[in-house]
Amino acid sequence: MAIACDHAGLGMKRLLTAYLASKQVAVTDFGTDSEQSCDYPGFAEKVAEAVVSGQVQRGVLVCGSGIGISIAANKVPGIRCALCHDHYTAMMSRAHNDANVLAIGGRTTGNEVAFEILDTFLTTAFESAHPNHSRRIAQIAAIEAKYRQPKA
Repeated sequence: MAIACDHAGLGMKRLLTAYLASKQVAVTDFGTDSEQSCDYPGFAEKVAEAVVSGQVQRGVLVCGSGIGISIAANKVPGIRCALCHDHYTAMMSRAHNDANVLAIGGRTTGNEVAFEILDTFLTTAFESAHPNHSRRIAQIAAIEAKYRQPKA
């Protein structure tokens, strides 16, 4: 599991990292390790690249609201980063959307809720047998491919 944050998500990242360690989940931490103001796009990119390269299966990103860091991660082709606020959104992100990166708002999510979101994200399988879900993931990949190609 890859994890990263900006300064606003540092406290939550530390809690989630310790929580993952308590469950014997190996974690690769891509920063930040400082409360000094920093920009989240680079941290999102590092986690996204680790996921798409196969270095890790999934990632977790934290910024103040979770919004900016999820937008940045979703710019990397192959990433399906979901900003989750509760058990249900985490479950649906995996079951229906095969999300491979989880975003959480460090300033908007309570610790216990964050642990529940993370547990759900880790344990919910993609419903690949359901043709609607697989078809939609393929459509998302087609959109990515369309915009990756150079314009004539």
